[in-house]
Amino acid sequence: MTSQTNPVDHELIEAAAHVARTRCRGDNHTMAAAARARDGRIVTAVNAYHFTGGPCAELVVVGAAAAQGVYELETIVAVGDRERGVVPPCGRCRQVLLDYFPGLEVIVGDGERVRAVPVTDLLPETYVWADHQLDAG
Repeated sequence: MTSQTNPVDHELIEAAAHVARTRCRGDNHTMAAAARARDGRIVTAVNAYHFTGGPCAELVVVGAAAAQGVYELETIVAVGDRERGVVPPCGRCRQVLLDYFPGLEVIVGDGERVRAVPVTDLLPETYVWADHQLDAG
């Protein structure tokens, strides 16, 4: 683990917080995520909670980005509804984000401790799915 921190994208946090304040209603949508594309665009989304395991906001933002033609994300953050602030990604999201975007920065922490860290820092002894696939040829 490198424990490297990078400048925090406060515009990205505010974009996610705005979506959490204005679009998260009731128990179905309780988290918002925002991601910055390599070209500077910001993509936002909310989770789709369901007792069967609906997707987290971070995973929905990956799909929303692809739907908009964005395939290279640089930074991502999730923010909870009811002014809960920045919420770190769950284990499943950490693994998916690493597999899709191994160079991704993830904003974590709260208040004065908010920081951007490489997704690899969130998964010590990282397992990269693509590294363990058999050659097709």
